[in-house]
Amino acid sequence: MKLDLLNKHQDAINTAVKALHERTFYAHYPENPSPEVYGENADKEGREKYKSHLNSKFSELLQNDPEQWVGQEESPYEQQPLNVKYPFFSPETLVNRAEEAFHQWRKVRPADRAAILVESLERVRERFFEIAYATMHTTGQAYMMSFQASGPHAADRALEAIAAGFEEQTRFPESTEWEKPMGKYNLKLNKTWKAVPKGVALVIGCSTFPTWNTVPGMYASLVTGNPVIVKPHPKAVLPIAIFVAEVQQVLRDNGLNPNICQLAVDADDYLITKDLAEHPKVKLIDYTGGTEFGNYVENLKGKTVFTEKTGVNSIILDSVDDLDKVAQNLAFSVTLYSGQMCTAPQNFFVPEKGIKVGGEQVPFEDVVQKITEAVSGLVNNPKAGPHILGAIQNPATAERVKSAATVNGKEVLSTCDFSNPMFANARTCTPVIYEVDATEKESYSRELFGPIVLIIKTKDTDQSIALAKEMAMEYGAISCGAYTTDPDVKEKIMDEMSLAGTPVSFNLTGGIYVNQNASFSDFHVTGGNPAGNASFTNPEFVIKRFTWVGFREPVLG
Repeated sequence: MKLDLLNKHQDAINTAVKALHERTFYAHYPENPSPEVYGENADKEGREKYKSHLNSKFSELLQNDPEQWVGQEESPYEQQPLNVKYPFFSPETLVNRAEEAFHQWRKVRPADRAAILVESLERVRERFFEIAYATMHTTGQAYMMSFQASGPHAADRALEAIAAGFEEQTRFPESTEWEKPMGKYNLKLNKTWKAVPKGVALVIGCSTFPTWNTVPGMYASLVTGNPVIVKPHPKAVLPIAIFVAEVQQVLRDNGLNPNICQLAVDADDYLITKDLAEHPKVKLIDYTGGTEFGNYVENLKGKTVFTEKTGVNSIILDSVDDLDKVAQNLAFSVTLYSGQMCTAPQNFFVPEKGIKVGGEQVPFEDVVQKITEAVSGLVNNPKAGPHILGAIQNPATAERVKSAATVNGKEVLSTCDFSNPMFANARTCTPVIYEVDATEKESYSRELFGPIVLIIKTKDTDQSIALAKEMAMEYGAISCGAYTTDPDVKEKIMDEMSLAGTPVSFNLTGGIYVNQNASFSDFHVTGGNPAGNASFTNPEFVIKRFTWVGFREPVLG
């Protein structure tokens, strides 16, 4: 390497590997956007830098000779086009350039690749605020979530993938002298091994979390020696384009081909994802998005595929100590980013006889009322509502919420638009809550993406558990929340939901929510149900991106 990056970043890599093993709290990048951490003018400069991209070409990418300049993003807050234009390249050009870069990148030592990639994250760190505003105005996330999720949390997830890839490629010795006793003589062989990357990788991003969901696969493929083509959702390009630009700059600074990491965007009249995914030279695919396209990607022949798709997430209510605290916690979970999170809860299973609260039986109707009031209180709080709900990324999501009357149940809280004091034109809608009987399976056996809550009346907690498990096994689930003060019920929920490949958060109140996953500690998606076939970051997430190849020859003399 031209730059001495290994010495610079080896401690960070080692600490990240240690954090992977310990699973305790670790964050390399601080999540608090305070001036004390990031500098007095960081926010102002980031906002100005974001604005400088509007109505202009994004010219930072080191990708030459574009066929045209294209862009389709619009702000959910202003409902106006961003008019940022990105260089468009045909799938064939992108794949050919990646294939050419592959033969340089695969020969870089894993430790050096890891150091180069950590350096890219350190440079991205200087742009967290710029990325935050880019995320706000492409996804509709509120400012704080935009900063945390697309900046430090995404960078930590990327570092996690780097650490896992580095460890798996250095797990075994590079060489050894092998000696087998044969009696009067010994057989001796020199043996060496190489971790050989699989080839061109494609990462297909989503519209709601353009960096957080993209960088794990992107960095996992890069650290294992594969060139990457990053294909973002056409409505959320700018945040991940900044990441790609920084990776390319570090590659160039170290005498490497910037096409080791390329940005691929759709033209208005040419959607390129399928052509890229089906290209015979593309060997690895990471995908985040809807189930239908995810199933298509999983069924492509000759590809190693990592998916996160849609799921039906459940809350199981059995017994609690303080129903008010539980209701507040659940209200925050369903309103956070207007329910546009893959971990947001949808199906709330409540027994028809109600639940025990501090030893007393509280009727079903009162439980529903408590949850409804907590959601209404949060939404109508002018200091909290806009900062939690954000805006709706896709007009189809707002339509889904407003037409949720297709749910066969009783509406207990209707949705409405609300005004954002900073953005008069923001696309918004508040959560809608329906009371549904357990017999109406068709209503709750699907993901209703957005702020839609179904409170499902069951015979008892056993049926609640059985239905939550069934939903996860049949339709997938990424999260599950459960509330019980009974150790036997808790054990049963753990046992049944683990068989459905679904992590469970028990008895959450206060400042931690079922939606949240922590880097270096929580595995995101398990790969154990239809919500996805992969989990970041576990060893399988990186070891399937390369193969071990051995070489041996007799020891002479």
